[in-house]
Amino acid sequence: MSEKIRIEQVIVVEGRYDAAVVSSVVDGLVLTTDGFAIYKDKETQALLKELGRKRGVILFTDPDAAGFRIRNFLSNLIGQNYVKQAYIPAVQGKESRKQHPGKEGLLGVEGLPAEVLKKALLDAGAVSAAARAGRSITYTDLFQWGLSGTAGSQEYRHNFLKYLGLPPRLSKKALCQVLNQLYTYEEIQAIVLENKF
Repeated sequence: MSEKIRIEQVIVVEGRYDAAVVSSVVDGLVLTTDGFAIYKDKETQALLKELGRKRGVILFTDPDAAGFRIRNFLSNLIGQNYVKQAYIPAVQGKESRKQHPGKEGLLGVEGLPAEVLKKALLDAGAVSAAARAGRSITYTDLFQWGLSGTAGSQEYRHNFLKYLGLPPRLSKKALCQVLNQLYTYEEIQAIVLENKF
């Protein structure tokens, strides 16, 4: 398997199978819209707007009508200045995990080879991310900071995320990913020590 490409922008795909395939070729944050659920998911919308302004977003939806509706919604939501568009070719077929092809009979992001996905991202203007200096933020750090697994951690995490301008209901895994994309360990350590949430 070829080496992963490090990408600074957040990559937004439709579903978890798309995310799994893209994560196998990209070293970076990959988030899902869960299809049309994004229209009602105010927390994910807020997160994408925040990440868009800080890192930029690459929209990487399927080449069917549904994919383009989601793409247009998110472009308007996040703001054109913060969004890049990655397109895959319209290829007839069905993903191996499915019994029947999709409504339009086209392969989605999950159904295409790694090299096609990489090319689409690079053609969209993906920016190579420099290796982040310092160490990554881990689950253990979240525990030690009182953000996870301790008495009162849910309320503390809610207030912490509100302070950072992030959605208050991020899972532990999503919280680690987002913090590692936006901050260094030292920056979060300082925020936790200087504030009583």
